[in-house]
Amino acid sequence: MTVITLVQGDITEQAVDVVVNAANSSLLGGGGVDGAIHRRGGPAILAACRALRAGHYGKGLPTGQAVATTAGLLPAGHVVHTVGPVWSSTDDRSALLASCYRASLRAAADLNARTVAFPAISTGIYGWPMTDGARTAIHTVRTSTPPSIEEVRFVLFDERAYEAFAAAVAEEF
Repeated sequence: MTVITLVQGDITEQAVDVVVNAANSSLLGGGGVDGAIHRRGGPAILAACRALRAGHYGKGLPTGQAVATTAGLLPAGHVVHTVGPVWSSTDDRSALLASCYRASLRAAADLNARTVAFPAISTGIYGWPMTDGARTAIHTVRTSTPPSIEEVRFVLFDERAYEAFAAAVAEEF
């Protein structure tokens, strides 16, 4: 059974097989987690993302999908980029948010990863309510993680996010 771990801290400092990036569809960097991963990981990540854009992902990475690149200078083995949905009070996009976690786990398993670190996808500038985002993340990971992945670590930026994920773990188990 996969162990789910919660950590309050900086996702760019995680020594894991795969770090998941809450990317934007351009794959070319941005703010929040995306910007931090690109800055700390260095130019190799951007070069890999540009190569993806020059090939199969010419129009960008669709919401809910995931793709892997090098981790550059990060202490992780690879970065899996996924594009979360923007929150909408009138359109239920929760299936797309769950798809981000499932697609990232599949991409990590394809890389033979045993340890994966996730941020709280879509809960920053994309406006997803933290409590709902945490519930979706924990439920999806608990029900969708391939058996080869031993640990899924949620690396949460602040105490509010940590508390929401801890409550979601308590509800789920």
